[in-house]
Amino acid sequence: MFEAVLDCIKNYDTIIIHRHSRPDGDAMGSQIGMKHLILQNFEGKTVYMVGDATNYLSFMPDSVMDQIDDSVYNGALAILLDFASPHLASDDRYTLAAKTVRLDHHIYCETFTDVEVVDSSFESCCGLVTAFAVECGLKINAIAGEALYTGMLTDSGRFRYDSTNSRTFKLASELIDTGFDTNELYRNLYADNFDSKLLKAKFTLKIKFTQNNVAYIYTTREEMKELGSSEFSISRGMVATMADIKGVDIWVNFTESDEGVLCELRSSRFNINPVAVKYGGGGHQKASGACVPDRETAMAMLNDLDAIQGEYNEQSN
Repeated sequence: MFEAVLDCIKNYDTIIIHRHSRPDGDAMGSQIGMKHLILQNFEGKTVYMVGDATNYLSFMPDSVMDQIDDSVYNGALAILLDFASPHLASDDRYTLAAKTVRLDHHIYCETFTDVEVVDSSFESCCGLVTAFAVECGLKINAIAGEALYTGMLTDSGRFRYDSTNSRTFKLASELIDTGFDTNELYRNLYADNFDSKLLKAKFTLKIKFTQNNVAYIYTTREEMKELGSSEFSISRGMVATMADIKGVDIWVNFTESDEGVLCELRSSRFNINPVAVKYGGGGHQKASGACVPDRETAMAMLNDLDAIQGEYNEQSN
């Protein structure tokens, strides 16, 4: 499955690794992991990572992005990780590269690189990159191991989501054997300071419910300014406050931003990806996202999610 990817890496001396904007653990982990797989296993390669920065994952070793000129792309290979559509790229200069490769685990939307390995059966892009390393017989050092494990851990919901299977744990064990400190990683990812606890408490009180019991939170730009928190910590960070509520199968977090209303859709039962795609987004069956222009459109999305739950309720009665 990975022969063409391996050949591309062998054939190019300069490699630039891209991922989606507003990186989560999987995007950053796959990027760092791929960089160190290449550096350890292929001599003479120059590898860059590009994209927007994030404080949330600054604890990860080698997480600082490179600043490079357009000229670096001349005769280079660009590797794109963890995104399904071109508009999601944090840096769109991959189009300047001589060759492009993409590895992704999201539901397929379109082809936009020369070589593509897209497999939505993987719980994470980091899992896919780890499978690439294992199948190709590549050595994995501790930096790559920790980065890739971070993405597997976060995108699988600490190995709880449906996409987690025996392969997930087999690949995770390969990464743990590289020797990084799992206890330190968990502390960095999940230990909250008191301010974070207070923020989650505030957002728990903001939860509302539709007629059919879809949970949602809506945060305006004015509220964002008052909170003084990053878009990521509110949009991605607070959606989990609605998880595991009894009787709630769908939940969505709406956050106003300069780009529009960020929408984080989640479900424990239904495929909500078509709703995200309808509004210009995408992702996975039970975890997707989109950015819509205004509150009115966000509420239309909420109505669509409510209809999914309502139809199920009628069939169950």
